[in-house]
Amino acid sequence: MTGTNKQFAQIIDLCRDIFTTKMKDYGTAWRVLRPSSLTDQIFIKAQRIRSIETKVEMKVDEGSKSEFIGIVNYSIMALIQLELGYKDEISMQESVVMDSYNKYAIEALELMKRKNHDYDEAWRSMRISSFTDLILMKLYRTKQIEDNEGKTLISEGIDANYYDMINYAVFALIKLDELEITE
Repeated sequence: MTGTNKQFAQIIDLCRDIFTTKMKDYGTAWRVLRPSSLTDQIFIKAQRIRSIETKVEMKVDEGSKSEFIGIVNYSIMALIQLELGYKDEISMQESVVMDSYNKYAIEALELMKRKNHDYDEAWRSMRISSFTDLILMKLYRTKQIEDNEGKTLISEGIDANYYDMINYAVFALIKLDELEITE
């Protein structure tokens, strides 16, 4: 496994652990959310990261790392909702949820591997703030597609944007971990 693949897997393991722990606290209450509501949740997280990156003072003592983890997890929830649809009945077996979570995490990893091969790890030269901006751009694109009832003329669909947001957030988390190691 290459360094990037291993780092990606470690970040996904961290995100999965947090997702699983929160599921023990809250169950699968998120099943009532429409994909557009999940898009808005991701938007809030990305907007907070941008605020952290640009403001001198923070009034909430949480950094951007937890927000990037939230982007990964909410994006996977959104992919699950796109597949299964939202439900008023929120109860879902943990094993079924985790099978879906793992399926989408693996698909995001496979997409990252293909793109990383073609782009020769260009992301390693990028700034974390660029990942934030790219996630925000993907969110605005997703909102536009949602407003168009999922129809596109030439562009990829909503799911492709969620996968890209997962990968950008994972790249940002890898870079944040590397910064912690050097400090």
